[in-house]
Amino acid sequence: MSDIRIDCGFDSGNIEVLQIEGATARLALRKDHMSEFAQWFHFRVSGAEGRELELKITGLNASAYPGGWPDYDSCVSEDRDFWGRAPSSFDKDEDNGTLTIRYAPASDIVYFAYFAPYSMERHHDLVAEAAASEGVDYRHLGTTLDGQPIDCLEMGEGDKQVWLYARQHPGETQAEWWMEGALEVLTDPSDTVGRELRQRCRLHIVPNANPDGSRRGHLRTNAVGVNLNREWENPTAEKSPEVLAIRNAMDATGVDFAMDVHGDEAIPVAFIAGYEGIPSWTQEHGDRYDRFERILDRRTPDFQTEQGYTKSAPGKANLSMSTTQVAERFGATAMTLEMPYKDNPAKPEPEQGWSPERCKILARDCLASLLEWLDSEER
Repeated sequence: MSDIRIDCGFDSGNIEVLQIEGATARLALRKDHMSEFAQWFHFRVSGAEGRELELKITGLNASAYPGGWPDYDSCVSEDRDFWGRAPSSFDKDEDNGTLTIRYAPASDIVYFAYFAPYSMERHHDLVAEAAASEGVDYRHLGTTLDGQPIDCLEMGEGDKQVWLYARQHPGETQAEWWMEGALEVLTDPSDTVGRELRQRCRLHIVPNANPDGSRRGHLRTNAVGVNLNREWENPTAEKSPEVLAIRNAMDATGVDFAMDVHGDEAIPVAFIAGYEGIPSWTQEHGDRYDRFERILDRRTPDFQTEQGYTKSAPGKANLSMSTTQVAERFGATAMTLEMPYKDNPAKPEPEQGWSPERCKILARDCLASLLEWLDSEER
């Protein structure tokens, strides 16, 4: 039979083809432009119908997060709508670390990705649909280095200033699936959680803070290889116009509550990270964060507090990161939400693992937790 064909010349595509023989391929990750980060992949295999594919992504010991590959199964889709999982195995000793993906598609074309992609076309559909909803204002915050708009959606009549922003790291597509779920809640006039939040808050929502990296198929950086979540102390128009635009808009409104939405490669569960170690930290400030974490933990089994990042020592917070900068700059209750690429071992879902659907459900739980948190603040 003829060799399969592998392509990635599309929105967020990323792979290098080293060798193809029949239905077997040897592949490698392509680094972010002007950067050493490499982890994201997204490619199409054609000529595959009824064939047992064996796809080997090599050199992964040198990837950005080698700890992300053990116990990881690739995402796979034949219709680009439903994303399941393809059985995968990682061997750190094969070809400098190799992930072997095995899958027999029923159709001639099949897509593989590190997580279910969220295309820029879907992003524009999301923004257009939300902007057409009653009570929603669209703001163009600025323009990226590739000339794409930095989109912001605003809604609500309350006095609490809430900022939700996602996908500073473009390969963390979980974040924009979360945003889709959040906007469905907030723009649905029949949703009681969304309706109550709009009455009590002014919400500012940036569904994709890094459009250039998203379209280019980057893991972590923008068009010039800059990690946006290390730019919040001193953003510039030359290197990080995305952060500069968002932070300037925050300066104009103030911030009471902020959530920066991400994905984590190695930790297989959802968790949040806070701002311990900022210069202005007080126990009262920390208590507000802790209270939100407890509420969310109680509301959903897809969130937990046992695993997460090490907390910064007093006075040692990295103020170049958004959560710490926003907490310090505005006195806000701020946090980074992290979602997994792998399945949650305590709550497994073998067909899809952690999925777009679970991202969207977690978004509703986060918003319901915010509403309960606001109630507790007023007591």
